[in-house]
Amino acid sequence: MCNFKLSQMDVKSAFLNSFLNEVVYGFEDHIYPNHVFKLKKALYGLKQAPREWFERSNNFLLSKGYARGVVDKTLFIRKHASDVILVQSICR
Repeated sequence: MCNFKLSQMDVKSAFLNSFLNEVVYGFEDHIYPNHVFKLKKALYGLKQAPREWFERSNNFLLSKGYARGVVDKTLFIRKHASDVILVQSICR
């Protein structure tokens, strides 16, 4: 039997902190009805938001020495001596 310590974290503002790697225009404003705005960051409801957040978290974890799972690409694994850290990155 393994003695696993389990922690879970839900990042509610994840999409609001994700930068866009492509040009996205939109957003209607009743004050400026004739303007089109260029978005700098992903927003909830934007179809690019989950992809951009996963890409950013993926790059961070890989830079910290995690390896991406072979079967499940959202699973990241880091081993150090007898310790193993598993990170599951799921965007809903």
